[in-house]
Amino acid sequence: MAELSKNAAKIMDMVKELTIVELNDLVTAMEEEFGVSAAAPVMMAGGAAGGEEDAGSANVDVVLTNAGGQKIAVIKVVKELTGLGLGEAKGLVDNGGNVKEGIPRAEGEEIKAKLEEAGATVELK
Repeated sequence: MAELSKNAAKIMDMVKELTIVELNDLVTAMEEEFGVSAAAPVMMAGGAAGGEEDAGSANVDVVLTNAGGQKIAVIKVVKELTGLGLGEAKGLVDNGGNVKEGIPRAEGEEIKAKLEEAGATVELK
């Protein structure tokens, strides 16, 4: 882990106490305030393959539609991506639904790829 200044360590402690919704709102506000993106760069494969989705809105919802055959692997990924507890992540995987809402398309594509790699079926809306 990186060395943090005293002030940065205080902020990190405060961030650890936030809910997922509060953290998402904070990240969005920081992106807007500083004109940056928290999403990691994603390499696009196949050129025109994602062209239809790219024409959509800048923000998307990542929706888990099916856990597939590797349910435990999908639960682990959902838990990692959302910060949910094990029971909450399992419930989301069992019932499907939004993994993340209103996030930048690039971040949504990255999350979709991780979930699909684990065996899930995912849609961006």
